[in-house]
Amino acid sequence: MTDVVLRTGQVRQRFTVTGVVQGVGFRPFVHRVATELGLAGFVGNNSGAVFLEVQGPPARVSEFGRRLRAEAPPLARITGVEIVDMDPETGGGTDFRIVESQTAGGATTPIPPDIAVCDECVAELFDPANRRYRHPFVTCTNCGPRFTIIRALPYDRPATTMAAFGMCERCAVEYHDPADRRFHAQPIACPDCGPSLWFSSGSHRVDGSDAALAAAQHALASGQVVAIKGIGGYHLACAVDDEAVVGGLRARKARGAKPFAMLVRDLDVARRYAWIDDSEAAILTSPARPIVLLRRRPDAPVAAAVAPANPLLGLMLPYSPLHHLLLAPVPGADAPAPDALVLTSANRSDEPICFTEDDAAQRLPPLCDAVLDHNRPIHVPCDDSVVRVVDGRELPIRRSRGYAPLPVDLGRDGPPVLAVGGELKNTFCLTDGPRAFMSGHIGDMGTWETLRAFERAVAQLSDIRHRPVRLAADMHPGYQTRSWAERRAGERPLDLVQHHHAHVVSLLAEHGRLGEPIIGVSFDGTGYGCDQTIWGGEILALGHDSHRFARVGHLLPVPLPGGDAAVRNPWRMALSQLWMAGIEWTADLPPVGAATAAELRVTRSQLDSGVGCVPCSSMGRLFDAIASLLGIRHRIDYEAQAAIELEVLADSAGDPPPGTPALRLAVRPDGVIDPRDMIRAMVSALRAGVAPAVLASRFHEAVAAAVAATVSLVAGSVRLVGLTGGVFQNVLLLHACRQQLHQAGFEVLTHHLVPPNDGGLALGQAAISVLISTSPRADSPNGDESCAQRCDRG
Repeated sequence: MTDVVLRTGQVRQRFTVTGVVQGVGFRPFVHRVATELGLAGFVGNNSGAVFLEVQGPPARVSEFGRRLRAEAPPLARITGVEIVDMDPETGGGTDFRIVESQTAGGATTPIPPDIAVCDECVAELFDPANRRYRHPFVTCTNCGPRFTIIRALPYDRPATTMAAFGMCERCAVEYHDPADRRFHAQPIACPDCGPSLWFSSGSHRVDGSDAALAAAQHALASGQVVAIKGIGGYHLACAVDDEAVVGGLRARKARGAKPFAMLVRDLDVARRYAWIDDSEAAILTSPARPIVLLRRRPDAPVAAAVAPANPLLGLMLPYSPLHHLLLAPVPGADAPAPDALVLTSANRSDEPICFTEDDAAQRLPPLCDAVLDHNRPIHVPCDDSVVRVVDGRELPIRRSRGYAPLPVDLGRDGPPVLAVGGELKNTFCLTDGPRAFMSGHIGDMGTWETLRAFERAVAQLSDIRHRPVRLAADMHPGYQTRSWAERRAGERPLDLVQHHHAHVVSLLAEHGRLGEPIIGVSFDGTGYGCDQTIWGGEILALGHDSHRFARVGHLLPVPLPGGDAAVRNPWRMALSQLWMAGIEWTADLPPVGAATAAELRVTRSQLDSGVGCVPCSSMGRLFDAIASLLGIRHRIDYEAQAAIELEVLADSAGDPPPGTPALRLAVRPDGVIDPRDMIRAMVSALRAGVAPAVLASRFHEAVAAAVAATVSLVAGSVRLVGLTGGVFQNVLLLHACRQQLHQAGFEVLTHHLVPPNDGGLALGQAAISVLISTSPRADSPNGDESCAQRCDRG
């Protein structure tokens, strides 16, 4: 090579760039940098990477390599750059070209997520001089739909749902011009060649974008519910300040009291409804545009039915051109433009989001009065993401649009694994080499419709990635996901993974720390234990082999009277805790008053006889019990409602009055956390007139102290602790546990990429399956090692 450089004065290098480098404007970026530096060569896509060659003076080629990493498009995520020196070509010209995509080889490149419409496209959207003025599908290389329209890789227009829309001459010029912002923007379109928008109400139809938008605005202003086809599915929209309308929508969806999300025009409007700090504003305006749970202002002009008895509001900013247009005046029309709307997925509760034309025809009529529709097909449905912001960082509650299916790097290779996740908040995970691809939110697996949506999503992602040769599922024998995996496994190994073990490993995986010893604090509502009881207040020890664990601590089990009935009725858990603590059920105690005489008799019989009771160590159920004992919530309409309202009350307590007794959960030498003394102390404090808010706050402090004490007891030389499971969506508890563990000298991991709840479960299952497959002790014929072999129950 040195001789060639001396002879020609040029070098040539081949780069192979991996990561999220397709669908994010990477090839035009490479073309621009190479052209600016006067380098010859080419760039193209294949199924696994961007490949390119550059030739020119050594200093310029070196500068190109630096800029390739330092100035990559903002939506690109480079995970690797391989460089190979080559002999310079002679007589090959001096131009730099973009070559045709190559489809040979396995499909391994990450699929980009859907991206909010960029500021430049929004400016064009409202510029009367621009040819895409008020075009509801304006997009460019830097923004727009990706995951929801991709049918196959590499990411080129024929492999998307835009294939049916032929580009007009002007769009084609932009598409083929490397200097244009729409160079190789696969969803490119304009009013002359792109999808169309219409409004329909019964047999009445209004065509044309502005006419349809004006009709939709009129319908919303008159108190109607309008279904709107978005990027990843249909939403239901209505006015935010009309109690009757919001209540009617809630009834149509069979929503109970679960909060609705809101779409707001911009940050200024958002600040009318909620307190927003700089970190929250940054996440609201990020390309992912998630729903952000924010502190409600006391004067927020919102109907109580939007988020009943909840101090948080879920707000999001417009992420599609259609959203921007819907919240803006239509020129020449007298339709009132809303500045905020309720925006919730178009489905009945516990069903998947509606996204196809046939699905809309069957399922939308009972849910809405009118539809704002378009004809760009959605290939993969994708719900909105939901996050909270803790100490300036995201705490995912639901990871979907804007994030899925971006991969998590496991840091080690393995066979393709399909992990099917849990029963609630289901997502699945498909591995491809060291990368773990999480699906969007599927939902709760209790209906046939959701199971169909799960199967469809698995097939769609598997068609793009490698077919899995191994499966992983939760060990719960009643989970639909486990049954599905058992039916589909065939000759493939199926790893059954303990629920809380998967939670802890998901946390290690997202931090890239598989194989590091950790004490995992895994608190949630329900998980099937290795002893066939209900777990949920678990302290697990994992060593260098993260696919094995020991149960080194847990909450004292109490009876779960009536099984699932106790989950829906926190008063049952409160009575169970009172029974365990030896406290008589007197009428002055709120859970006693909440139950009928017949319910009290049946529950007493169940507890005394053990019939209809399963031992339960769930921290989520303890939170339910305390919420009922303090008179906060006795029967729930949605998952974790009682615990959420308990957190809200605790956060409102302020400083306790002097002399207020502290609460304490005892920690036994065997690592068992015993709440009985705390229950007795809380009942005494209630009877002494201590405010429920103060006791709610003291309860959170007591749990955090017990966590720190138990971890310190069992940790030995391990200094790494993880906080995971749905209970750690409770920001008050998360803060308190992290603070006390830091003070005790521990490093603490929390979730930032995947949810702590069951929406992150599949990542842990997949990582455990990969680890089992590469373990030298993998010796069982199906699943290599059973869960019992990997679990020391303690």
